[in-house]
Amino acid sequence: MDINSIKSKLSALQKNPKTTTKKEKIDFKKFIWKPSSEGKTQIRFVTSKFNKEYPFKEVFIHYGYSKFPIYALTNWGEKDPIVEFVKELRKTNDKENWSLAKKLEPKMRVFAPIVVRGEEDKGVRLWEFGKEIYMQLLGIAEDEDYGDYTDIAEGRDFTIDTVIGDIAGRQGLKSSIRIKPKTSPLSTNKDEVELWLNEQPDILEIQFKYTFDKLKEILQNYLDPSAEEEIEETAEETDEESKDEVSDKLPWEKDDSKGKFSMKKDPKKPGKNKFDEIFEEEEK
Repeated sequence: MDINSIKSKLSALQKNPKTTTKKEKIDFKKFIWKPSSEGKTQIRFVTSKFNKEYPFKEVFIHYGYSKFPIYALTNWGEKDPIVEFVKELRKTNDKENWSLAKKLEPKMRVFAPIVVRGEEDKGVRLWEFGKEIYMQLLGIAEDEDYGDYTDIAEGRDFTIDTVIGDIAGRQGLKSSIRIKPKTSPLSTNKDEVELWLNEQPDILEIQFKYTFDKLKEILQNYLDPSAEEEIEETAEETDEESKDEVSDKLPWEKDDSKGKFSMKKDPKKPGKNKFDEIFEEEEK
C-alpha cells in the first residue's frame, strides 16, 4: 500500500465527509415518456428486464408535500413515517382522522417499459399511468382473444389517444388506449430486440430516495405550517441529514376525550411525543 496515497485520501474524506451523498442530476426525459401534446402515439409494451412475467411496476408516491412528487420509502421495502402515521390515524374511530389519513396516504402510479414507434432510437422508456389505464391493460391481457401483447414475435402495438380534458378539477392531458387488431414483431432487427430487452431503466434507481428523518420533517411541516423553517424541496436535493433539529410538535398524541390527535407533548416525557416514541427504534 502507498501510505502517502492513503493519507491523501483520508484527508480528503475528512474535509468533505459528505461528498459521496450528492446525487447526480438526471435527465428524466431520457428514461420516462409521457404524451406532451394532443394527438395519437403508437407504442409497444416490452417484456420487463426485472420481471419477465409481469411488465408493470406499482409505485406509491406522496403528492402535495412539495413542488415535486416524493417516492414513499415503502417502495424500497423500508418504513415510511407518513405511511406509519396514516396507519395510526386509521386505528381511531374519528371521521376527521380517517379523512386526514385518506389525504395523506401515498397514491399508486404504475410504470411499464415501452418503445415509442417512430422514436425507436431512444430505446426503452417508462410510461407512467394511473389506475384506470392499468385496469384496462390488465383486462386486455386477460382476454384470450389478444394473447400476450408483449410477445416479441406476435405481440401487439397500442394507440394512445391524448386530448385536453378535466383532471381533478383542472385542465390537463388525458389519455386513452386502444390495442391494434393485428399482431406484429417487436422489431425485425435482432440486435435491436436484444438491446431493448436488456437495457431498461429502473424507476426506483433513477428517482430520489429521501431519508426517514427527512420525510418525518416534511410531514411535520405539512401538518404544522406555522413552523419557523419552510422546506423548499427540489428533485436534485441531496440526502444529507438536516442540520436543524426536527421539532417534536406533531399531531400524534391522542386526546382520549375526543379521539383525535393533538399537538400536545407528553408531560411525563418532556421533549417527546407519541410520534417520536413510535419511530424511536428505527432511528437508533
